[in-house]
Amino acid sequence: MAISNDKLYELVAKLPEAAKKSAYDYLKYLTVSHTRPNWEEISELEPDDTPLSKEEEHQLKNNSEFISWEDAMNELNLPSDTES
Repeated sequence: MAISNDKLYELVAKLPEAAKKSAYDYLKYLTVSHTRPNWEEISELEPDDTPLSKEEEHQLKNNSEFISWEDAMNELNLPSDTES
């Protein structure tokens, strides 16, 4: 399936500011390789010294794979009250 550059630009333009660094990193990765490195290759990579974002720190501290309804709605920028 061919995707035009215009469609990609539109998606990038819609990204929230906090997601742009992740999108950039992933797109940069895709330009280098379309396959995932194996675990041995990963263990040989240099450590990334970029500090964690607040969201990444929150994810690391969260030991549950589930999030609350309110957190999910906040993450999607939707109102969390169901009566309105």
